[in-house]
Amino acid sequence: MNCPKCDTDLVKKYYKGMFEIESCPNCRGMWLDSTELDKLEDMVFDNDERKGSLVHFQSKTNCPCPHCGMDLHEFQYRLYDLKLDYCAENAHGFWLDAGEDERVMAFMNQREGEIQRKVDAESIWKLTLKEMHSFLRKK
Repeated sequence: MNCPKCDTDLVKKYYKGMFEIESCPNCRGMWLDSTELDKLEDMVFDNDERKGSLVHFQSKTNCPCPHCGMDLHEFQYRLYDLKLDYCAENAHGFWLDAGEDERVMAFMNQREGEIQRKVDAESIWKLTLKEMHSFLRKK
């Protein structure tokens, strides 16, 4: 397989010792097969139903899918300020430019914190309401 950005041969390597990816030694981008983006996110936040929709505002690019050669599509990743590429035609996977893997994990870490703050706030509010109802019933 070749890099969709610079046409260099991709090399297989283990991402942080966790799972195998194809990486470009020239531009440092990486190809993640269709399930590997989820694995990357799960390294930080594995609650899939709370992550939000993955693909927003997609458009076709001139970069070929390393598997099938069809043009990749660019999309806004989970409504964050990050655009990733993916094989829309055959769902082969995702292309991440250098450093975008770290941004994905930072966004997942942020999302996990937001969810936890929401859960904590709802728990505190529930307890407050319970105490208020108990106080009002005593009067």
